[in-house]
Formats: sequence, C-alpha cells, structure tokens
Amino acid sequence: MFDGLSDKLDAVFKKLRGHGRLTEQHIKETMREIRLVLLEADVNFRVVKDFVARVGERAAGQDVLQSLTPAQQVIKVVREELATLMGEGEENGLNLAARPPVPIMLCGLQGAGKTTTCGKLALKLRREKRNPLLVPADVYRPAAIEQLKTLGRQLGIEVFDSAADQDPVDICRRALAYGQLNGFDTLILDTAGRLHIDTELMDELRRIVDAVSPSEILFVADAMTGQDAVNVAASFNEQLSLTGVILTKLDGDARGGAALSIRAVTGKPIKLIGMGEKLEALEVFHPDRMAQRILGMGDVLSLIEKAQAAVNADEAAAMDASLRKQGFTLETFLEQMQMVKKMGSMESILKLIPGAGKALKKAGDMQLPEKELSRIEAIIRSMTPGERFDPRILNGSRRLRIAKGSGTRVQDVNQLLKRFVEAQKMMKKMQKMGPKGLKGMLGRGGQLPF
Repeated sequence: MFDGLSDKLDAVFKKLRGHGRLTEQHIKETMREIRLVLLEADVNFRVVKDFVARVGERAAGQDVLQSLTPAQQVIKVVREELATLMGEGEENGLNLAARPPVPIMLCGLQGAGKTTTCGKLALKLRREKRNPLLVPADVYRPAAIEQLKTLGRQLGIEVFDSAADQDPVDICRRALAYGQLNGFDTLILDTAGRLHIDTELMDELRRIVDAVSPSEILFVADAMTGQDAVNVAASFNEQLSLTGVILTKLDGDARGGAALSIRAVTGKPIKLIGMGEKLEALEVFHPDRMAQRILGMGDVLSLIEKAQAAVNADEAAAMDASLRKQGFTLETFLEQMQMVKKMGSMESILKLIPGAGKALKKAGDMQLPEKELSRIEAIIRSMTPGERFDPRILNGSRRLRIAKGSGTRVQDVNQLLKRFVEAQKMMKKMQKMGPKGLKGMLGRGGQLPF
C-alpha cells in the first residue's frame, strides 16, 4: 500500500544525502517536498501542516545541522514523527479485561469489510486462547447473516442464531445472555453498514451500545477510500465515542493517506490492520513498525512474530527429530516450504526484510520466489516417498515422469536436484557441528529462520 509513498520519500532523502553538510535552506526545501509527497498521498492537509512543522523544527536544530550524518538524522526525525503521528506510545491493544462475555462492536460503512473482519478477529482471539461468539446483527444486507455463518463454519467458531426479520438490538441483547450461559468470553457484534448521515440507523447503533455496553466500539475503515474514510470515522466518533479503528485492505494500492491521518483526526488509535484476504491476515497495529515500512526500513519484529505464529514448538521439535533421524531429505524440505507458506505470500514476507523490498522493485519482472516455490512443491509432490527419501534413484525415465506429472521440464527437475544436493551438503556440515550448529540452522528456540 505504501509503495508509492515510500518511493517518493526515498527520492526526497536521496537528494538530502547528496549534501555533505545541511543548511537551513536545505531543510526548508526538504520540508516543502515532504509536504507535497504527503498531500499527494491523500493525507489530511491539517495533519500535513502540523507534521511538517514539527519535523522542520526538529530538523533545523543544531544537533542535526552539525551532525556528521545530517541526512540520516533528518530521516530519523521523520521516522519518529511518523510513528508519533500514528499513535506511538499509546495503548492500542483491545480492552478485554471486563467481565465476560466482553462485547466488541464493529461498525462502519457498507463494503468496508466488517463481516470478514469479524471472522478474522474471531480467529485471532481464538488463537489467543479466548472463546469468541460471532453475532450477526446486520439484518439489512441480503445474505449478511449467512455470510457470517459460513465464516463461522469455516473457522469452527460458533455463530449466534439470528434472522433478518429480528431487531438488531434484541439480537445483541439475547446473544449477551446466551454467551453468559454457555461459557463464551467474547462477543463480536457484526452491525449493518450505514452512512453517518442516516439518523435512524445511527440511533440503532446507540441503542445497541446502551443494551450491551461494548468494551470496544471499533470503526472498520477501508484504507482504499482515503480521506473519505477519515471524515466518516470522525463523524462516527462524534456520535458513538469510538474506542479505536480497524483499517482494512492495507495490502492494496491506495496512497496511504487514511493510515496516516485517521488517528490524528479522530484522536482514536488504530488497533488492528487487515493485510490480505486470508482470514489469518489481521495484525496488531504498531505505529513504529509501520513508520519503518513506509521509509523502506523493513519490519524484522513483525517477521519474527509471523515465524513464531507459523511454527509452533511441537512442529519445530518434530522437524528437529526428523533431521536427526533421516537427515535432510526432499520430504523435510517440502515440510519447511509449507511452514514458510503459513506466514503469507513471499512478497509480503520479503517486504518485511530491510532492503528486500527495494531489491524486488529493481528486479522488475523477475519471477517472484512464491512462484518458484510453487513449482518446486509441484515437482516434489510428483515423486514417490522413496524418491523423496533418496533422490539418487532418480534416473532419466523417473525424471521425465516427474516433469510430466508436475507440468514442468526435465531441466527444472534437474535444477532442483542440483540445488538440493548443495543444501544437503550444507546441512551435513551443520550437523557435524553438533546441537549448537543445528540450532543455529533452525533458529532460536528451535524455530525455522524464515
């Protein structure tokens, strides 16, 4: 989402790096260019004005102008102010400390992705050892209730039974009583999308708030709508006293203005962000990490968290045992690839690695690693268990059969086997180093270093 903004800011800083020493004139020119970049990214103009003023004041200080690396100091100031703009230092976690079941109400415009976000949030909470109940309270949109029930079946999470001819306030009230009697600790209320100028529907939301006293009232904003999302969020906040914001579709190609403006305009923290269509693609929002992503610095902490979520302790132990017993085979190589895929697309993973995002852009039309992994997976799956365990038995006819079965060429099969032999040699060297060497290959705590 921030690719365009990142590229333009990088171009501004590139000019800055060309000066050995910075003058106040250099700072003024840089601030003017940053102002234009942010306005083009659809950031609220008042937010831009305040942001540039703060950065300019700090960048013009003597500690920056007299620094041995003044350009890097300015970039540091911009990163810190971006993080502050998006709410760094504020409490942005969900408030789940109330007496269970804790109601969480999602509201916003129709089409922002509320129902899907309800499913994503339920999955996230279940992984955190909570027991959520999904509550379909959108009785106006055709098939909205059925959509949430479908998500519930897909996730194995219970959905409260409701119908389109029922009153949404009554649905939420009955769901709260049901949750209390059946051991649920969280209610996720999916309300109908509505315009902030729709007085009757906004009054309905206020009645739901009065009926169940939600611990969180979260506005779901489509990041693709830019400043419209910010303005609507501000209006919803005036009428409902929001507790936070969930930004969806941050993996899209919007300019990023909503993400940079919404906290400053509403005064409410961004608590969660949707980073893809998969139900696992809901992340806690970290302002400092997002600032680093915008400036092309990567996000190693998020990468580590993705790896820890994808590979649990049991899987890591099983992989360790398999490597010790059978060595590094094509079967274990396939298992490692499956673990990588759990973390998301290769493109999204690479963007979290400092410098890798820029390298991908420079590569242009080069085939993405994800496509390469899919081809490798197809080749390995076309082998028999015996061939995966001992590739030395793969003669010409077997390789031809595997190529046909995987839809690839014999040259592709040969190339994979050549790479595998090299990787196998490296693994043997690591094993000779003993447990410490093997742990180094697997990463801290026995987890794979993806």
